Amino acid sequence: MIKLEHVSKTFSGQSEVHAVRDVSLEVAPGEIFGIIGYSGAGKSTLVRCINLLERPTEGTVTVDGVELTALAPRQLRAQRKKIAMIFQQFNLLMQRTCLDNVCFPLEIAGAKKEAARRRGMELLELVELGDKAGAYPVQLSGGQKQRVAIARALASDPKVLLCDEATSALDPQSTRAILRLIQKINRETGITVVIITHEMAVVEEICQRVAILDSGSLVETGRVEDIFSNPQTDAGRRLVYPDGVALEELPAANVVRVAFDGGSAYQPLVASLAIDCGVKVNILGADTRNIDGKAFGTMLLGLPQDPAEAARALAYLRGQPNVTVEEARDYHG
Repeated sequence: MIKLEHVSKTFSGQSEVHAVRDVSLEVAPGEIFGIIGYSGAGKSTLVRCINLLERPTEGTVTVDGVELTALAPRQLRAQRKKIAMIFQQFNLLMQRTCLDNVCFPLEIAGAKKEAARRRGMELLELVELGDKAGAYPVQLSGGQKQRVAIARALASDPKVLLCDEATSALDPQSTRAILRLIQKINRETGITVVIITHEMAVVEEICQRVAILDSGSLVETGRVEDIFSNPQTDAGRRLVYPDGVALEELPAANVVRVAFDGGSAYQPLVASLAIDCGVKVNILGADTRNIDGKAFGTMLLGLPQDPAEAARALAYLRGQPNVTVEEARDYHG
């Protein structure tokens, strides 16, 4: 559905700013795809390149089989109807009711008033705000405002929904509710969703695949469970394990990193090691998550100093399903 090929964006001024550097990625139809990175990583610039609100300095953008970067302005405006976008700030028209806000893009497109209002009510029902049709934005909570913004974004029946930090201004409960709503819309309509965020919890909750940006470059991409279980880059490790253990504070030897990649979240690995092998290890640091009953994440273990006991522990750990083990000297949390 979305294909970026060698996309770069440079802003010129007193000094050049390379916001996006040679990014290539693909998003499948119907996928919920996350793009994550810390502030200044280039996430928002990249997502605005997808609908050409920011025209790339280099590279091509293709959406639904159409190369947007090759279109004339009028053709581009027509193709943009397939791409909706919601933001951290809801950008509602304060003098309009919820229903009027949802109907606004339909009015611009020339729809008849009766048809627009009928479609607007359908969308408000979809986002579970049918009873708020006559309310004004000032009367709504933050989560309700974002629901209206989502309904408005869907008014043109887009094939792609871009979410630029759409939950960052919300409290945790409202964030979870909005993410569940996006999942519901994705499931029921098949719309492709791209979520820009700096919160790994958002990616964990909703996304199927994720791309990690660092200083404008794409440094890692893959399935969410793979990234969580075994991040391959420093940027990935900082995002997945923000409170990771610094090895300079640990023993120089006999430290291993155990990565969980989808085994049962209820398997007591360390206890089983002690019972089955009679070997006790120290848990030096851990950051694991239970996702649908499966364990993902990593654990740092200090093995016994006795070589025979350390070897027995390693052999046992490496024999467990859905677990990988490596020496942890090069890991920096």
